[in-house]
Amino acid sequence: MTNYLFWFALLISLSPPFTAAAWAQLDLFSNQQRIEFTPQWQGERFPDGRPKVPDSVLGRLREVTADEAWDVLQAAHFRNQFEGGWRVINPGQRLVGRVVTAVFMPLRADVDAVIRANGKKEGRIGDENSWIIDILQPGDVLVVDLFGKIRYGTIVGDNLSTAIYAKSHNGLIVNGAIRDVTGIQQQPDFQCYVRGVDPSDLQNVMLTGINVPIRIGEVTVMPGDVAIGDPEGVTFVPPQFAEKVAEDTEMDHAVDEWGHAMLREGKYTPGQIDANWTSQMIQEFNAWLEKKGSKLRMPAR
Repeated sequence: MTNYLFWFALLISLSPPFTAAAWAQLDLFSNQQRIEFTPQWQGERFPDGRPKVPDSVLGRLREVTADEAWDVLQAAHFRNQFEGGWRVINPGQRLVGRVVTAVFMPLRADVDAVIRANGKKEGRIGDENSWIIDILQPGDVLVVDLFGKIRYGTIVGDNLSTAIYAKSHNGLIVNGAIRDVTGIQQQPDFQCYVRGVDPSDLQNVMLTGINVPIRIGEVTVMPGDVAIGDPEGVTFVPPQFAEKVAEDTEMDHAVDEWGHAMLREGKYTPGQIDANWTSQMIQEFNAWLEKKGSKLRMPAR
């Protein structure tokens, strides 16, 4: 909880005086602050300021593993972007999508009364866990900090999971639980990374932020990050690195493919393939890439 109080105090200190309309917002971040806190992203954004990594890049990231993303992010000194230890419902094709964040806290009645009143003013419908579903766009992944709550910490069951998939055509990551697993398994394309499952419903919590910075384990997750789920866990890629992660991974895969072909043909030895390539090898590799129609090129030595 201290983490969110810090963010709230920080936003107050950095922001212009709040108007009455601003106080009516559930979100702790304004549209402008979502832009200010993602300054390295220079591409398209959603109307609320959230970075919008292109669909074409998301598609390329479906081949990326946790190890491959890790290498790029570590080199850029982003060292806290991976979280493991999940239970995966409907494992299969890699989960990739633009992050929409939500944070819940333990219920405090006086605070929740204000949240619900503000939600009513903003035209939000239903329970608080429905509010976050209503804003989803195609390609989004809903990422929820439910502070690890399992019993009475079930963010969705089969009905709300159907709604999430209908809106986003994508999955869910929750530092908490889900319910109605049997029903959710009837939607095999809806992939969930969860801490646990439980038959209880969601109780004794309140929604305190949408599309704000949240903590998932050891990761600070920002709205507009790209979540990549694989058998090892989830990597949260800042949007400014999404295309580089895709490009570096594609190059690594191409290097492996060409190297394996050369070994099968007996043209080069394992020692040559594993060492720094000669200028001649790089020329041959780039010619192979061009023949395949790839725009990738290895720089000449």
